[in-house]
Amino acid sequence: MIDPTDTPADDVAVEPQESQSLGRWLLEMVVLFACAALLAQGVKTWVVQPYVIPSGSMIPAIVEGDHVLVNKFVYRFSSPQRGDVVILDDPTAQTPMLIKRVVAVGGERVDINDGSVYINGTKLVEPYTYGKSTLRGPYQVPTVVPEGYVWVMGDNRTNSQDSRWIGPQPIADVHGKAFFTYWPLNRAGSVALLGAAAALR
Repeated sequence: MIDPTDTPADDVAVEPQESQSLGRWLLEMVVLFACAALLAQGVKTWVVQPYVIPSGSMIPAIVEGDHVLVNKFVYRFSSPQRGDVVILDDPTAQTPMLIKRVVAVGGERVDINDGSVYINGTKLVEPYTYGKSTLRGPYQVPTVVPEGYVWVMGDNRTNSQDSRWIGPQPIADVHGKAFFTYWPLNRAGSVALLGAAAALR
């Protein structure tokens, strides 16, 4: 005779199995999100990081408020080159970071005359300044950029606190190369295309 109060063995096993499955699923989700967070942090730290531009020193290629992506990996295998738009520490600590264009590299002699930049005595062609005159700043020129340093300047030459004020900057303080503007959408595009590379005439 069957006792109606008895619970079949199959029914007894169902609830613990469901509980174990739910616990395993929650654990897997926690591990998955932790791995994703670590991966995202690793990418941000070592590969690509977004930055919001705090000033108008790079107008018109990059304007205040633009969101740009910066390649933080590229300079682990190479050095900044003339024409690169870079993110670097602000030695004056007025802003967290500066964004400027590399105009000269280590060993090159920089001079400014008649509103133009000269590298090793040759005039630099700079289409990204759109004809704005480059005036001298308080930093003494002509000067030779030390090895391991870069001379950086903003494209907006009439409104940029750059190497004309702060002198050559160590490559060790350069955090990466800006390569793409992703916001706002109407300004999205390659930084290299928005500001053509410099060339010696």
